[in-house]
Amino acid sequence: MKIKINTLFSVMFLAISISCGGKKADQEFDKKPSIDKATYPLAEKGKEIFEGKGICINCHKLDIKLVGPSIQEMAKIYKEKKISIATFLTGTEQPVIDPEQYEVMKINFELTKNFTDEERLALEQYIFSLGK
Repeated sequence: MKIKINTLFSVMFLAISISCGGKKADQEFDKKPSIDKATYPLAEKGKEIFEGKGICINCHKLDIKLVGPSIQEMAKIYKEKKISIATFLTGTEQPVIDPEQYEVMKINFELTKNFTDEERLALEQYIFSLGK
């Protein structure tokens, strides 16, 4: 009986260890990247909007595609194409990433088109600051 209990505890400990600490995706999901404040002075404000009233964090993560593209993918593509994310957030531009998800994003334009120009620029700077 004692051997069975020890074996049971060993199996439970192994299962907990694997589920709580062994997933690389979960570790990457919780990364806290640094913001380049010198190049992007509004990035910290953009982070607050991204995680708060902009509710962007619900669909966009640093390096993992969820509903929308990852932050790093957005930064890379918008920088390469020299396109303004701030302008896109007014709801007047066509998507350049994941056009099939555009209908989902259009719902958020009800929020972002009412942001000030500075708030949209802050979001853009935050995203750009996290790009590779």
